[in-house]
Amino acid sequence: MRVGGLLVRHEVRLLVSLALWGARRTHGTGGGRAFGYAGGQGAMTAGFAFVCLVETVALSVLLRDWPAVHAAVLFLDVYTIVFVVALHASSVVRPHVLHVERGSLRIRRYVHVDLCVPLERIASVRRELRMTHERADGELNVEVGSQTTVTLELTEPVTHVTFLGRRREVRVVRFHADDADGLVRTLSRARV
Repeated sequence: MRVGGLLVRHEVRLLVSLALWGARRTHGTGGGRAFGYAGGQGAMTAGFAFVCLVETVALSVLLRDWPAVHAAVLFLDVYTIVFVVALHASSVVRPHVLHVERGSLRIRRYVHVDLCVPLERIASVRRELRMTHERADGELNVEVGSQTTVTLELTEPVTHVTFLGRRREVRVVRFHADDADGLVRTLSRARV
């Protein structure tokens, strides 16, 4: 029952992101400086949505003689296209946010990851391009297109809550930002 509730909440948040994207608004950036991460994945997402659209048309033609099956498959195919576009929309409207006044850096990816790191816990920040990521205790890799561009090392751990509600303590956070150099410079100035 709990997992079902989490999945419904996830779907609602995706649809809200789609509405925000249509309205050209962002989520949770008030008073902070936003740093996007969606730039590198837009073409791939558009390609995936196009393939889903081609599949929808092809299956519509193939299943036209079976109305019940056609209706069910058409619903699932259209929902898949909406889901793919909503995933991209969520990455656009939910950027990373640096709140200097609040003293925090909010690291996000889609509607799955939302980690708030207090600035006073950041021991070091650096621009570091990584294309491979091994799973390790105490590390969180928030990859976009299988790469991260910024590495944070923390003085003490922060709690990351996973998609299904598990809690993990992390001391190293790697994530991607389109303007990684700008984020590192701004974050270094904010910490001083």
